[in-house]
Amino acid sequence: MHITVKNLLAIQNNIKDHLKALNIKSHSKIIAVSKTFKIDKILPLIEYGHLNFGENKVQEAVEKWTEIKKTNSEIKLHMIGKLQTNKVKFAVKLFDYIHSVDSEKLAKKIADEQNKINKRIKIFLQVNIGDENQKSGVHKKEVNDLIYYCKQIDLDLVGLMCIPPANTDPEIYFAEMKELGHVLGLNELSMGMSSDYLKAAEYHSTYVRIGSSIFGQRL
Repeated sequence: MHITVKNLLAIQNNIKDHLKALNIKSHSKIIAVSKTFKIDKILPLIEYGHLNFGENKVQEAVEKWTEIKKTNSEIKLHMIGKLQTNKVKFAVKLFDYIHSVDSEKLAKKIADEQNKINKRIKIFLQVNIGDENQKSGVHKKEVNDLIYYCKQIDLDLVGLMCIPPANTDPEIYFAEMKELGHVLGLNELSMGMSSDYLKAAEYHSTYVRIGSSIFGQRL
């Protein structure tokens, strides 16, 4: 068994055991964050049957995944990085989920492009949960307005995404995101990475985004 598959299974078991010990009956799916890794590093996971992969640059994803997705239609590709409006046309063709919508301008561009090709992508709104000036995401107080706009233009809005501030305990932010999703009627959450995925799973994260713990450190 390839090391990446062993790592994936270990993480799955960690989540399962952690939630069982806490008597929590939720389940987090793993997005294998394959950004910067060559396809030969990713193939063992595909061959094993893993379906959810994350990329943060459109051009890199197009080069790596276009042919693979033609022959592996069940693979779900997640755009987890900042999406520039001039790349939306290419992203919409390839990706199944976009986790980083944070403005009406970007939402409108996605709606326009997916309507052209009769496709509906699942959308997460990225929330700037720590109010950090340098970080992308819609402010907590403006999330409701953006949700209303997305529904007006018929986006398939499924949930909220966040990246908590670095070097802090993420638990308070995960708890806040869970409550925010509940209040706003959005059932899915995209939160948690290699360093904090167990804590994210506790707060019912639908997807945890894990790169280095599966693939190793990037060069």
